[in-house]
Amino acid sequence: MEFFNSFLAFDIQILPYIIISLMIAFTVHEFAHAYVAYKFGDPTAKRQGRLTLNPSVHLDPLGTIFLLLFGFGWARPVPVNRFNFKNPRLAGILTSVAGPLSNLLMAFIGGFILLVIAGLGDGPILNFIFSLCFWFIYLNVLLFVFNLIPIPPLDGYRIVSDLLPNDTRAKLSQYEIYGVLIFLILVLVKPLYNVTIGPILGLVPRLTEWIILFYGGLF
Repeated sequence: MEFFNSFLAFDIQILPYIIISLMIAFTVHEFAHAYVAYKFGDPTAKRQGRLTLNPSVHLDPLGTIFLLLFGFGWARPVPVNRFNFKNPRLAGILTSVAGPLSNLLMAFIGGFILLVIAGLGDGPILNFIFSLCFWFIYLNVLLFVFNLIPIPPLDGYRIVSDLLPNDTRAKLSQYEIYGVLIFLILVLVKPLYNVTIGPILGLVPRLTEWIILFYGGLF
């Protein structure tokens, strides 16, 4: 077990919770993009079979491997043709924000289930579901926060881009191809990570705790 732990980003004991949670989180995230785009008049994702909750359609093999090995990964991006939107800016923003918001919604759903399970007592199955709910909340909050970072190709960048004037957006689009490189530099260079992405992701544990306490305060 120690051998596998040395290669994985997560402890092998919590790996089942991570895999189940992210499979659901990624799937719903991408489905939300496809659904909102379709509702605003873009059938591109639907024609490519992406308007579905089937995980195999949305999961990216390489992105999944990266997630397990390095702690960050990605799903297959949903194709969106902005020319099909009657109001490209508004539809573009709502399509982009739909993914992160779906993760936030799932985190709250997970919080409610966690509260219910906590009141049912103890036992192997209940303990498994309880732990699963905790990681489900945490990882959905992580995806919510992470995807709102304004770096291409993340959703946050798409949202900011649609809010900018056309000329500024056109200039900015020239640098989109460097987005992944910029992201990797910010993640891998520790001093840069500590003053950029690090503080943003530092919000995740606090938001996770807030969601759990939110339900505790209601009941």
